[in-house]
Amino acid sequence: MPLFPWSSCWCAALCVLPSVFADAGDASLLGGWQDVWLFRLFLNVLGYATIIIPGYFLISYFKRINYLETGRGLCFPVIKTCVFGNESKTGLLDDASPAARNESESSSSTRQAVKLIFCAAGLQVSYLTWGVLQERVMTRSYGATEVEGSGERFKDSQFLVFMNRILALTVSGLWCVLFKQPRHGAPMYKYSFASLSNILSSWCQYEALKYISFPTQVLAKASKVIPVMLMGKIVSHKSYEYWEYLTAILISLGVSMFLLSSSTSKHPSTVTTFSGVVILGGYIVFDSFTSNWQDNLFKYKMSSVQMMFGVNLFSCLFTVGSLLEQGAFFDSLAFMMRYSEFAMHAVLLSVCSAFGQLFIFYTISQFGAAVFTIIMTLRQAIAILLSCFLYGHAVTLVGGLGVAVVFLALFLRIYARSRVKKSSKRAVQTPVQKV
Repeated sequence: MPLFPWSSCWCAALCVLPSVFADAGDASLLGGWQDVWLFRLFLNVLGYATIIIPGYFLISYFKRINYLETGRGLCFPVIKTCVFGNESKTGLLDDASPAARNESESSSSTRQAVKLIFCAAGLQVSYLTWGVLQERVMTRSYGATEVEGSGERFKDSQFLVFMNRILALTVSGLWCVLFKQPRHGAPMYKYSFASLSNILSSWCQYEALKYISFPTQVLAKASKVIPVMLMGKIVSHKSYEYWEYLTAILISLGVSMFLLSSSTSKHPSTVTTFSGVVILGGYIVFDSFTSNWQDNLFKYKMSSVQMMFGVNLFSCLFTVGSLLEQGAFFDSLAFMMRYSEFAMHAVLLSVCSAFGQLFIFYTISQFGAAVFTIIMTLRQAIAILLSCFLYGHAVTLVGGLGVAVVFLALFLRIYARSRVKKSSKRAVQTPVQKV
């Protein structure tokens, strides 16, 4: 592996470290090395490394001895599936397949309307509930009384990631058993890359709520288009339309208006710290890698539910290994036993996350990515309003205007992209007259 990425990561960590400890000194919930987010992240990655490094050497060994040709015995099918897979990259997709689309188009408009309402309601309920519970678990105390400062906060974001993944693994596994899936061809170990980045992005998402407000986090997710465009321009030398630049500028302007209008005199959960910004940056980077790696894996023609199962399988393996090594697994279970309210919140959080993913796959397969994007953009706007109402986040007039600018830009992007697609379809369908 080249040294440059690792040296860059260490330099970035050294630059961030002073600000991390500055934030750690000011925050009331931090009290020691294990309460510093960068140290917790280091311990998590160290736990993942105890699984990844032996796995790397095993995979290299089986490839070096050409096990696919020489291997025999009971372990052969397992090792072949995990290391080599089925190299045939053909299969029948169950998601977004032409047959499903044709059936969808031929059905009655009333039935389609009912399906759309069902999908929109399922997505909104799943992810709005998930967002509210996420903020409740990470920013509020359990067992609190009228005495100020009483109660206990749950601090281990990795355990919440594990809870989400174990239920998602169960749901996707049952789905694969009950419904016909295409023949699986990808080597199982390839899911581990997307799994690792997915774990880290989810960890950053939970951890960031200790340092920034939930509305800030939602806006940061909505503005992911900016770093994606920058990376596309620098790395892939992509060219973008004028409307893409315009909407990116509007999103930047809206986010800046919201962040600059934040006041440190408000409730502590509304204060945006440097640590929060860094963690959010990590979320965006890891999440971008996850989606790109998954796109690469889809060349094996797997279904989205198979992808969900493979990624969550490794996610459970990594997180439970790291939690057991740190001794945090049983500590978190003890916290659940002490506070039944937290246990209910953690389970409901996992249920919303798992079924939300299924709603995503179903909506895209029935109505396409454009409709799904509109539903999720509306969900982000409602989530900000709901968070401000339930948890008392104060938003100034300038901040509210910034939020409006961001979502206006997002809807402009959706509209412009749909117009471009329609015009390109017309151009393809227009017959060329022979002279």
